[in-house]
Amino acid sequence: MSQEICVIWNWVAANGQFKDMACRTMLLKLERRGYLQLPERRTAGRNNAFIGHIPIEHSTTIIECVLQDLTPLNIEVVQSSETLRLFNHLLAKYHYLGFGSTVGENMKYIVYDCYRRPLACLLFGSAAWKVAGRDQEIGWNSKTRQERLHLITSNTRFLILPWVKVPHLASHVLGRTSRRISDDWMKKYSHPIVMLETFVEQDRFHGTCYQAANWQCVGQTQGRSRNDRYSKLTVPVKDVYLYPLTKKAKERLCHEP
Repeated sequence: MSQEICVIWNWVAANGQFKDMACRTMLLKLERRGYLQLPERRTAGRNNAFIGHIPIEHSTTIIECVLQDLTPLNIEVVQSSETLRLFNHLLAKYHYLGFGSTVGENMKYIVYDCYRRPLACLLFGSAAWKVAGRDQEIGWNSKTRQERLHLITSNTRFLILPWVKVPHLASHVLGRTSRRISDDWMKKYSHPIVMLETFVEQDRFHGTCYQAANWQCVGQTQGRSRNDRYSKLTVPVKDVYLYPLTKKAKERLCHEP
């Protein structure tokens, strides 16, 4: 069904592939809200949330030193099934939000030190549908936002592993990642990224590493979920940070190149 809808709507990514997983997610949400009833599943789906919790053996030995003692760092796109299992496990176990699965375009990174020890995990995914501070900063109206939203990605998870105590590591990793992510996105999805966003819970964090990496705070959320178009879901208020990847990022987001 999802593939047929993608064909009828011409719902494809920039690389020509059908947005099948995004369509399935939409159908499940519509079913939960009572707008439709899906036919009985032919096969049981894979439980990605469970897969993310499969224990993976890893060292938790304290790493406490200066950054220079660990360089050169290796920031790798998660591609192999083995690395994906490690990534899923680390986020599920150690990130305060946990981790289940991803939908839509996304990029996963694991950061290793020069001794091949994992230090950090980063996940980038679809940008939030509507954010007042961001949209005002860019100069978006609703039509332009809908057309260009795919050029922004949201840093939805950033985890420095809890046994890693290295000053300035987080901002260094953010800087390194920002310099490569658009090329990585182009290779995977056939379109670039021109701006990064993230949301920092005010009651939990100060956003220090983003500030040190020159991200700009452009406002606060209104306590709504990133995918909530109907003002029904309540979440903690968060600071909104943006990081342009080019000098003309705003122009690229508002006008055709």
